[in-house]
Amino acid sequence: MKFLNTVITGTGSYIPTEKISNSEFTRQTFFEKDKSRIDSPGEVVVDKFRDITGIAERRWVSEGQTNSDIATIAGREAIKDAGIDQETLDYIIVAHNFGDVIKGTIQSDALPCLAARVKNKLGIKNPCCVAYDIIFGCPGWVQGVIHVDSFIRTGLAKRCLVIGSETLSRVVDKYDRDTMIFSDGAGAAIVEGVHSNEKTGFLSSAVVSNTTEEAYYLYLGQSNAPDSNPDIRYIKMHGRKIYEYSLSNVPLAMKAALDKTDVPIGEVKKILLHQANEKMDEAIAKRFFRLYGLRPEISEVMPMNIHELGNSSVATVPTLYDMILKGSLKNHSIDQGDILIFASVGAGMHINAFVYRQ
Repeated sequence: MKFLNTVITGTGSYIPTEKISNSEFTRQTFFEKDKSRIDSPGEVVVDKFRDITGIAERRWVSEGQTNSDIATIAGREAIKDAGIDQETLDYIIVAHNFGDVIKGTIQSDALPCLAARVKNKLGIKNPCCVAYDIIFGCPGWVQGVIHVDSFIRTGLAKRCLVIGSETLSRVVDKYDRDTMIFSDGAGAAIVEGVHSNEKTGFLSSAVVSNTTEEAYYLYLGQSNAPDSNPDIRYIKMHGRKIYEYSLSNVPLAMKAALDKTDVPIGEVKKILLHQANEKMDEAIAKRFFRLYGLRPEISEVMPMNIHELGNSSVATVPTLYDMILKGSLKNHSIDQGDILIFASVGAGMHINAFVYRQ
């Protein structure tokens, strides 16, 4: 019996070269959302931040780079890794949240859409290669892969490029401590329909959108600094609410995806979770396994790159996956046949997960 499988056949990523260490924030003046000054010494603020998030440094794009630039680099890497003719792509899907934002401005530019820009920069001439964007918060890249699986199973596509790319450094408020969380980067994958004698690749998925009181846990708002221009807005979040929401809901979505398969929990080798916050991600993974009565060593099953790369939104999951496959993440590897769970949570609020056999 032949199965039509949705398989990732190539990956690529772009890690910006500009390293921004925590020490660069020790002299920054921070304010609360109510405009009151945070009087704690800079070293205390930064040390507390690292204890909570695990982030020691982050990467920001250089002055002349845009989001579509780095998305194109990651996409080109994935095309090369898969060894395909880029003119055979049926879809290019780019997940992001702010489009191209030129340094020194705060204006989001998504006209034309980033996928069209990437297709243009790659030089793809095939008019039947459809290019569109996904704006789905941090889970955008995972959602793009879920889209492609549906396209392949219904015969709408055979081969697609899915990219997650963001330049959050262009939309942060330097007077807000949360600035230290956000980073830039791009990750990409070629996703294809492949016939084989066994069931492999994409096995199942689950998606959740909570948009009542949760809708504005992440939002655009004015600077925390007193007398700031109210017409200029930056990325803002209610961190505690996001933390509590994620711990309550992400493990359930992951379980919903796994329970759609015949894969026992004991066969899950890696969880590739959105790199949002070290303590939050560890707590999510622990709660997920406790749903099955298990307490594994989380550091062995859940790789992380947030310590050096920060939170690059839609780019964290594909970047993490690419790094593991390319052998650039210590103490972690993925072998043929391994069961993986990809999962993310972010603005919306949205959660998604899919189960994958390597």
